[in-house]
Amino acid sequence: MTESIIDEINNLKKEKNAIILAHNYQPKEIQEIADFVGDSLELCIKATQVDDVDIIVFCGVNFMAETAAILNPNKKVLLPDNRANCQMADMVSLDELIETKKQNPGVPVVLYVNSRAETKSEADIVCTSANSGKVVDSLDCDKYIFAPDYNLGTYASKLTGKTPIIVPEDGHCYVHTMFKAEDIEKAREEYPDAKIVVHPECNSDVKELADYVESTGGMVKLAKDPSVKTLIVGTEIDLATRLKRENPDKEFIPLRKDAFCLTMKIITLEKVKAALEEEKYRVVVDTEIADKARVGIERMINLS
Repeated sequence: MTESIIDEINNLKKEKNAIILAHNYQPKEIQEIADFVGDSLELCIKATQVDDVDIIVFCGVNFMAETAAILNPNKKVLLPDNRANCQMADMVSLDELIETKKQNPGVPVVLYVNSRAETKSEADIVCTSANSGKVVDSLDCDKYIFAPDYNLGTYASKLTGKTPIIVPEDGHCYVHTMFKAEDIEKAREEYPDAKIVVHPECNSDVKELADYVESTGGMVKLAKDPSVKTLIVGTEIDLATRLKRENPDKEFIPLRKDAFCLTMKIITLEKVKAALEEEKYRVVVDTEIADKARVGIERMINLS
């Protein structure tokens, strides 16, 4: 049954001149049918390199598909399930961001890519967890407005020494804030020879106890390091799925087995097939919003 669906998807891709992009947190079967799997930064860059296709099927969550649509206004961008949202992306409102800008004139706005298109339209530059420090460091100002993830905003401050104004103060990823200091301590006891890597969206005390702090793309690179044999992975569980597939001779252990993003898991092979057959659900961003948001996204890509 699975092989039959995969064959149908591959045939539809050829027929529709489509490409499938998937985030590292997608389930194993989605990762395996994708033409490209990556983190948010890698997917942003890849979305600028698909001139020869007509359709982009984005296996991820809504803000990722919006970003692809912003960068490809003349292509159809499809999200296989239109309920695939990101809670963090909705934690900052456009009005809240505009009001913060008014209260801090001249302070540049850095928007985490995990945000909706309309809030990106108010950004001077966008960042991802892979390049937040580099983006903030590039600003000609010792302060910056940051939204919506508090942990990433403060992490960028630690890397650069600059002062963040974070909106909202409780913006977070519910998956990464699951991780606690005691999870690290327990892992050290159970796997004394292992290295521990966690995501920048984790709380500060967790990051301080880990051996490495990396984006998912950074974790993929770390996994290839010959000195790393066993790696405890403090992010969404299906990143470990990718790491094991690409490094079968190594051991990858999720820091928490319950660390999974519910909306990343609602995309299935059947939904990818239906998306290609019916060309649904198309992600369309208002032209004015897209034109404004594209500026900050492209500035980030050019910096990267």
